[in-house]
Amino acid sequence: MRKDEMTADIAIVGGGLVGLTLAIACAAAEFSVVVVDREVPANAADDAFDGRGSAIAWGSAQVLKGLGLWDDLAPHAGAIDDIRVSDGDSLLFLHYDHRSVGDHPLGYIIENRFTRRALYKRVAAMPRIRLLAPMQASLLAQDATTATLALAGGGQITARLVVACDGRGSAVREQAGIGVTRWDYAQTAIVASFTHAKPHRGIAHERFLPAGPFAVLPLPDAPDGRHQSSLVWTERRDLVPAMLALPDDEFAAEIAERFGPGLGRIAATGRRWSYPLGVVLADRYVAGRVALAGDAAHGVHPIAGQGLNMGLRDVAALAECLVDAARLGLDPASSLALERYERWRRFDNLSLLAVTDVLNRLFSNDIAPLRLVRDLGLGLVEQIPPLKRLFMRHAMGVVGDLPRLVRGEKL
Repeated sequence: MRKDEMTADIAIVGGGLVGLTLAIACAAAEFSVVVVDREVPANAADDAFDGRGSAIAWGSAQVLKGLGLWDDLAPHAGAIDDIRVSDGDSLLFLHYDHRSVGDHPLGYIIENRFTRRALYKRVAAMPRIRLLAPMQASLLAQDATTATLALAGGGQITARLVVACDGRGSAVREQAGIGVTRWDYAQTAIVASFTHAKPHRGIAHERFLPAGPFAVLPLPDAPDGRHQSSLVWTERRDLVPAMLALPDDEFAAEIAERFGPGLGRIAATGRRWSYPLGVVLADRYVAGRVALAGDAAHGVHPIAGQGLNMGLRDVAALAECLVDAARLGLDPASSLALERYERWRRFDNLSLLAVTDVLNRLFSNDIAPLRLVRDLGLGLVEQIPPLKRLFMRHAMGVVGDLPRLVRGEKL
C-alpha cells in the first residue's frame, strides 16, 4: 500500500452536519471511517460561516444524545415548548402545547455553528475517524467489493462504502449516475438573530404571509441576559437585497411589523444571511457501493423545519442497516443492507417533501378563497385534540418506523 493510498470501511464525502454525524455513528459501531470535506474546519466552525439555526426535533435530539454530543449542545439549545401556527392576521390559529404529548420539549433550536463545533470535538476524540480537510474527492471506480475515491492533488481512498453527504449539488451523486428532480420556488430565506424585550417562553412561531412563512424561533438568552430569537423570513427573491441592506433599526421595524408586539421592543443584531429556496430529490439513494444521505438525497423547503431532521434520520437508519448486516456476518455495504436503507428512508423523505411543498404553495399567497379554506383548516385541527397530537408527534419526529437511535436506544 502506497503512502498516498488509504483504506476504510466507510468513506464519507462531505463533512457538514449530516456527514460528521454519520461518521460518529459509524465509528461508534467500530467501522473505520474517512471523511473528506472541502472546508477548512476552523472556518466552518466560525460565527461568520453559517447564520442558520436548525430545528432539532425531539427524535433527532435522541440521536445526538445517543452519539455523545448532547452535553456540548445543551447549553446552546433553545427548547421549543410550544408551537403557534397562524395565517397572517387571522384570528384562527393552531397551538401545539408540549404538555399534551409528554413532559419534555417538542424539540430545540440550535445555531449551526455550535453544532459544528460539537461535531468537530467529538470527531477529534474518535481514533476510528480520519478527517481530510480541506480536501476534495471524486468517485473514481466501483467493483464487486469496493468503491474508490480519487483525492485532489493525488492519492485515493478505497472503501467498502462511499456515502455522499456533499449537499444539494452533490458531485458524487452525479458521478454515481444518480439523477435528480428539482424545482425552484423564486423565494429566498433571510436568516438572522435578534433580541427582544420580553421572553419568548419557549414558543416557536410560524406565521404565514403572502410571500412565504415567517418563523421566529426561541434561542437561549444571550450571555448578557438579553432575550433572543432566530428568524427565518421567506420573501420574494427580488425584494431580498433591499431587506438585507437595511440599517439595523429599519430591519428591526420590518420584523416588528410582520410579527407584532408580542416580544416587545425588537433590536436587530449581527449579520444577516440569505439562502435561495428550492427542492432537490434524488431518483434513488443507492448506486452500487454509493449511498446518499442528507441534502445530497433530498433538499426541502424550510417551512416545517424538517431539513436537518430528515438528514439525521438518514444517519440513524443507514448506521442501523450497516450495523445489522455486520452483526449477521454480511458485508455491511451489501445490496441487502443498502436497499433496506433506501426503502426505509426514501418514502419518508418523499412524503415530507410533498407535505412541505403543498404547505408552501397553499399558504404563500393572498388569494381570498384559499385563505378562508386554510384558516378554517387551522381552526378545525385546533378543535380536534387526537388529530392535533398526531401532527405534534410528526413534528417531533416520532411517528412511523423509527431507527433505534431515534427511539433513544443503542445502535
